[in-house]
Amino acid sequence: MTAATRALVAAVAVAVLLLTSCAADPAPDASTTVDFLALVGGTAPPVPPLDTSRIERGEIVYQQHCASCHGAELQGAPDWKALNADGTWKPPPHDSTGHTWHHPDQLLTDIIRDGGGFPETRMPAFASVLSDTDIDALLEYLKANWAEQERAFQWQVTWQEANR
Repeated sequence: MTAATRALVAAVAVAVLLLTSCAADPAPDASTTVDFLALVGGTAPPVPPLDTSRIERGEIVYQQHCASCHGAELQGAPDWKALNADGTWKPPPHDSTGHTWHHPDQLLTDIIRDGGGFPETRMPAFASVLSDTDIDALLEYLKANWAEQERAFQWQVTWQEANR
């Protein structure tokens, strides 16, 4: 398979996963999906270790700026897969039961910094509130709360996105 074909297959696979996984119930098996992504997009290096000081800073950022919507325990809003009365989505969980781990770091950073970017979300932009260092620490905190398989999946999609 040529590099261009492999990239196209990977892009289509990730698009399908992103479009279907946000509403899918139950969540896909992360280990099987990582194997598939590696097949079409190459195998990422080992998952980088987490930094304790960044996790601690990220927890402070999360509790100050995110917990009021996404829950103090990252659990999301009750019935988070259902729409609000105004047609917007409820805040999803950021633990392993949600879909945050399905997305690469750059997309998560963009959403935190710039807001949800589509009419069905109430996610505000935090660019004027959080520094890049704060956003990086926040992501580190979220990752510290995912199971090993979700961490591996999220690292694989992050690595593939960065190496396209």
